[in-house]
Amino acid sequence: MKKLYIIRHAKSSRKNETLEDFERPLNKRGKKNAPMMGERLKEKGIMPDIIISSPAKRAKTTAEIIAKEIGYEKKVLFDANIYEANVNELSKILRALDDKNKTVFLVGHNPSLNDLANYYVHHEENIPTCGVVEIAFACEKWADIEPKNAKLLSLEYPKKSE
Repeated sequence: MKKLYIIRHAKSSRKNETLEDFERPLNKRGKKNAPMMGERLKEKGIMPDIIISSPAKRAKTTAEIIAKEIGYEKKVLFDANIYEANVNELSKILRALDDKNKTVFLVGHNPSLNDLANYYVHHEENIPTCGVVEIAFACEKWADIEPKNAKLLSLEYPKKSE
């Protein structure tokens, strides 16, 4: 079995209008929510074999904060193809993963993460900022992941417990 955690970056700031979209940082709420979601993942005993993130500042910061909170000691991998990717591109990244990785965190952006969750498990709800969609695939190889062997296990997000 393979497990995928689709993680949308935490809330970002649009205060500085001169910044390119790629450079937008987390805002106050994002800086609070990312560690909180990391703590929730830690409480559930979830430890990824690999964390792959968009290199955009808000996604990169979210991935690094969550990694720190859960005690992930490997390097977070940054893949420029995640930024502005579509479902096919994200699926291609996932299917190319080394099969030794059983549990994967994919940190990125909407609308592509929404589209990815919808493709695999017909999850049509918007993934809120810093939301985590947990999907299990009944297969041994990442190359074999597809909707017919995918199952939605959970959706967590910061305001869910409020």
